[in-house]
Amino acid sequence: MGRSEAGARVRVPASPAGAPVALSHETHGEGPELVLLHGVGLDRRMWDRCLPALAARHRVTLVDLRGHGASPAAAAGVSLAELAADVGALLTGPTHVVGFSLGALIAQRLGLDRPELTASLTLVSSVAGRSEEERAAVARRQELAAQDFGASAWAAVDRWFSPAWRAQDPELARQVLDTLLANDRASYLACYRVFATADTGLWRWLPRIAAPTVAVTGERDPGSTPAMSHRLADRIPGARAVIVPGARHLLPLECPRELTDVILTRTGAHAGTDTGTDAGNRTRSHGSHTGTHPGAPTGAPTGQESHRS
Repeated sequence: MGRSEAGARVRVPASPAGAPVALSHETHGEGPELVLLHGVGLDRRMWDRCLPALAARHRVTLVDLRGHGASPAAAAGVSLAELAADVGALLTGPTHVVGFSLGALIAQRLGLDRPELTASLTLVSSVAGRSEEERAAVARRQELAAQDFGASAWAAVDRWFSPAWRAQDPELARQVLDTLLANDRASYLACYRVFATADTGLWRWLPRIAAPTVAVTGERDPGSTPAMSHRLADRIPGARAVIVPGARHLLPLECPRELTDVILTRTGAHAGTDTGTDAGNRTRSHGSHTGTHPGAPTGAPTGQESHRS
């Protein structure tokens, strides 16, 4: 995931308590504004394989989230709202927001808190409305990270990389593992807690997201499942779900072409397509149904019908 092109990684100072932190970031390309948000334990380098296609049509800002990469540390108790405020403070106007995993939760919160800044949302490998079993599984992973960080990192790589992909691209698997192991442990645990719990708090508010939205995940992602992308598509007005056949969790690294097709279609910048159409001949767009999914948090309001082309 290394990169030697423009945009040096500069560590920025922490902001006063309670204020948004200044995120380390870099920009590439020209065109409508687009920001890329990575997942917990990773950093902005995870977008390397998507960057050329995106920067050809957009002014792309890549950030290291609080507690990651060259950005300031994350304190225990950091909230999703604070992580979203960090990103909001970096944006200067309507921006296409693309978030992966934890970044997708941040994108949703930004769409709620700062709708004037969100031209569209692309929610990549996002969790939504975890079932009791799914919440228990992520809680076990959180506990393992606290008890044995190294074992947790190895387990993540085993979960994210199929044996065939790992054999084909062993250097990438090693780079992802090294990135995970390089994390500040306290920051990682603080942000992982957000990732493990924030979808429950978001659920009731999702129908208020006004930005054009697409939720995309891999067919074989065991944590951010296709069912979760359907939940998001059912819950956010006008949203749609796209499932990438055969893929696991790390779509920006495993399927960059398919993912950039989806992103550029959503932003209206894909050559030969219109916003809202399905993108890529190896992705599938699925219809939705009205109502909550059995995995939605109890007591959540009924989901709104959503429409997708």
